[in-house]
Amino acid sequence: MITTSATGASPPTGSLGSPAIVARGLTKRFGAVTAVGDLTFEVRPGHVTGFLGPNGAGKSTTLRIVLGLVHPTAGSATVLGLPYASLDRPASVVGAVLEVQSFHPLRTGRNHLRVLAAASGFPDTRVDEVLEIVDLTGAAGRKAGGYSLGMRQRLGLAGALLGDPRVLVLDEPANGLDPQGVRWLREFLRRFAARGNAVLVSSHLLSEMDQMADEVVVIDRGRLVRQGAIADLTGGRSSLWVSSRDHAALGRALIAAGLEPRPDGDAGYTVPGAPADLVGEIALRAGVALTELNTRETTLEDAFLELTEGAER
Repeated sequence: MITTSATGASPPTGSLGSPAIVARGLTKRFGAVTAVGDLTFEVRPGHVTGFLGPNGAGKSTTLRIVLGLVHPTAGSATVLGLPYASLDRPASVVGAVLEVQSFHPLRTGRNHLRVLAAASGFPDTRVDEVLEIVDLTGAAGRKAGGYSLGMRQRLGLAGALLGDPRVLVLDEPANGLDPQGVRWLREFLRRFAARGNAVLVSSHLLSEMDQMADEVVVIDRGRLVRQGAIADLTGGRSSLWVSSRDHAALGRALIAAGLEPRPDGDAGYTVPGAPADLVGEIALRAGVALTELNTRETTLEDAFLELTEGAER
C-alpha cells in the first residue's frame, strides 16, 4: 500500500466550486501498449466519485499519473489547478492510498505514522489523532507485520490523513475490510466529502460503490465510457430477470426471439428491454418451464456491465 500524503499549504488556486482533479486528454503508452488513451474527466469537491472499469482498464495507471508517480505520454492531470509535482507541500492538499504494501514489518503502526509525519513536517500529535479517526488506537503498539489486510488498509488511510488533506485518492480501499469496516469506510468518506472535500475512489465492489459514490467515472481499455451521477446511469430503469431449470434451452429461445439475455446466476438471465408477457410467451412456445419471472430495478452493477459489455467477459 503506497501512502502519499499531501503536504500542507493552502490550495494553490480557485474556490471549492472549482474541480478538485482535472484530467485532460490523458494518454500513457508503455511501448506498443496504450494503457490510457485520451482520457478526460473531473472530480468535484463535495462529492465521492467512483472510478470504475474492468481489470486492465487503466485505473491504477491513471491514479498514478494524477499523483505524479507516472508521467503521461500526452495530456495533463491537475489537483486543485496544479500538477501534483507543483503543489506546495502536497501532503496537506492530497492524501492517497494505492495498492502497494510499504510497511516495515517490525515497526509498530504508531511508529510507521511517526516516520511519515516527521518526513512531511507534521506534529507528532497528529499521529494519535489519525489513529483514532481510523479506529486503530488499540492496535497502534503492535508491529505492522502482524496486521490483517483490513488493518493495513486502515493504517494506509491514516497515513493519507496526516496532512488533513482536501482531496483523497484511494485505490481499492475496501479490500480486506469486514462488513463493519466497509460500512465505516463508506460513512467516513461521505462525511469527508460533505465538508467540501473531494474523493476519487477506485473499487470493484459495485454494490458498495452504489451506496458510497455520488457519481462515477467509467473507463474501458483506457478510455472514458461515461461520467455522471449514479442516478443518471441507472435512470430509474428496470430489467427483467427470468430463470428456468433448463437454463440452456431458455437462453436459446430468448436469443432466437431476437432478445439479448445476459447470464445472471446459475439458472437465470437478465433480459434488458423485454416485457414480462413477451418473455413468458417465448418460453411457452419453446416448451420451457419458468421457475421465476420478475422485474428488478437497474443497479450500478447492471449499468456498469452494459457500459463495458464484452470487456471483462
